[in-house]
Amino acid sequence: MAVKTAPDAPMNIDLSGRTAIVTGASSGIGAHFALTLAEHGAHVALCARRVDRLEALRDELRGRGVKAEAVALDVADAGSCKNVVASIAGTLGTPTILLNNAGIDGARMAIKQELAEFEKVIAVNLTGVFAMAQACAQAMKDDGIGGSIVNTASILGFRQSPTLSAYAASKAAVVQLTKQLALEWARYGIRVNALAPGYFPTEITEGLLDSPLGQDMLNRIPMQRFGNLPDLDGPMLLLASDLGAYMTGAVIPVDGGHLVSSL
Repeated sequence: MAVKTAPDAPMNIDLSGRTAIVTGASSGIGAHFALTLAEHGAHVALCARRVDRLEALRDELRGRGVKAEAVALDVADAGSCKNVVASIAGTLGTPTILLNNAGIDGARMAIKQELAEFEKVIAVNLTGVFAMAQACAQAMKDDGIGGSIVNTASILGFRQSPTLSAYAASKAAVVQLTKQLALEWARYGIRVNALAPGYFPTEITEGLLDSPLGQDMLNRIPMQRFGNLPDLDGPMLLLASDLGAYMTGAVIPVDGGHLVSSL
């Protein structure tokens, strides 16, 4: 006897009235996430070092009727992180969503990499993630509102690729940091999760995906394609919204099966 089931309900994600901070919002995944959050009703704070790009995106969002601000941010500077969170709280309201997306790759063969360059990658990709998460978590805790922090990790937090020792080490640390913060901050109603994207067309991967190395990677992806930025929307919105209300400490790969490919 067949079991009758109700029709699938449409996914309704309403972020109206919520303030979201997106770091690394001047291009690539960060800019795309900002647009996606705005489409679902969030007020959006665009944060990065390249303010000219932020202002163009801010103006586009405001033209759509979205409350948006462009704010210069250096995630490697803890003082900058605290000041930005306080400034955004004053203009858009206390953030309840943080998309911790800023990052650099520092690609270089390890034998030739200067220590200062390695440390810069760690400062942006790991220390910066912690500094922004801490600043937002403090604001969420002080206001008693809780919230969601979504860190951008990478499949390179689990696997390896030539020239990316610093990047892979930083992203592996982000995976563990995400779980640690989830453990500590759940008591405040703050959820901390992470996305682990595979290879997507962005400024960081420009030139790589069309190269012989990129083709070799493509051949190892079970779904036989690289990601498109909208492929990240569902997982991001799940973690950022109330749909993921009982999720914390999760790390979700979005990679076409790259991590489970055969060796």
